[in-house]
Amino acid sequence: MPIDDYVAELNRTLTGPPGPKRDLVVEARDSLTDTADALEAEGLDRAEAERIAVAEFGPVPEIAPGYQAELTSAAGRRLGFLLFISVPITVLMWSVLWRMYPADDDVWASQPVWYSPVSRLLDIVQLAVGVYGGLVLLALGRGARWIRRPRLLTRSLALVVWISLPITIALAQFLTHGTEGASGLDVLPSALANLVTAAVWGLQVYGAIHCMRITRATHPRAGAAERSS
Repeated sequence: MPIDDYVAELNRTLTGPPGPKRDLVVEARDSLTDTADALEAEGLDRAEAERIAVAEFGPVPEIAPGYQAELTSAAGRRLGFLLFISVPITVLMWSVLWRMYPADDDVWASQPVWYSPVSRLLDIVQLAVGVYGGLVLLALGRGARWIRRPRLLTRSLALVVWISLPITIALAQFLTHGTEGASGLDVLPSALANLVTAAVWGLQVYGAIHCMRITRATHPRAGAAERSS
């Protein structure tokens, strides 16, 4: 099989973030090309040199699982980084906003009894999501050598987003209704904060969908290797 055909098949087989995927495919092509060049320098014609280089490199079904595992970890690191960074930023943004534009004392005095517990629960949920994202980021990064099942960690991040985001939105809506009449909050800062929050949630959903799709696409042999390790 020519190198171009082999690389095209490998590219079709792999699923993952475009940048890391491109780097892995280019790395495979460069390795194959170097081997073929060396064989050609020994006297073989180019077609035969490429055929031998591909044969020595290994069939795509055998090579792809290792590459796919790297791409799965890369997707998990991206989502973990997003959660670790975006959640604290969102919390800090709203905290600063309320400090800069505090509601009237009468508004806070008239809050329902459930307002403070719900507010604390929202903080706990967001903090837990951010911490878990940071832990997974660390595990799939520096701790990758000790992680036997990176696919499960990546998938767990997606599940955390699917579970926590509806809870976060519901709690935020409760708090919004609980602060009706908060006249101190300017419209423009509030609109900008809501826009940023919606963008962050959208990125989280996109990352979660991507991680779920990648972990489902993981080659069966890769899953078997994880279970046997």
